[in-house]
Amino acid sequence: GYMDEDAYVYIVDRLKDMIVTGGENVYSAEVENCVAQHPAVAQCAVIGIPDAKWGEAVHAVVTRKPGAAVTEADIIEFCKARIAGYKSPKSVTIQDEILPLSGAGKILKRELRKPFWEGKTRQVN
Repeated sequence: GYMDEDAYVYIVDRLKDMIVTGGENVYSAEVENCVAQHPAVAQCAVIGIPDAKWGEAVHAVVTRKPGAAVTEADIIEFCKARIAGYKSPKSVTIQDEILPLSGAGKILKRELRKPFWEGKTRQVN
């Protein structure tokens, strides 16, 4: 969260879903809202993945709508036109299958992060 100049406090995202890239905080919910606006996107999640230079990089996992054609570059450019460059995904996984869900219907981001962080000395939950 953050506080504005009028002392209003805003809760933006869960702390564990915050991505720290090059010292900048990126809230996954903000990036997800942007990615979800793309007409070819049915479902999306944004996670932090290991990056040698920045610590973490913003990565989007996207389920495309049936019959929709979209590329990684399409999603990245779409986001760069709408949000700050450092918040835009640096990479995108595009798939046809739905994202893993909990019993409550929430996307299991830990399952999406797992293959990227396995074997790394620094772990992100």
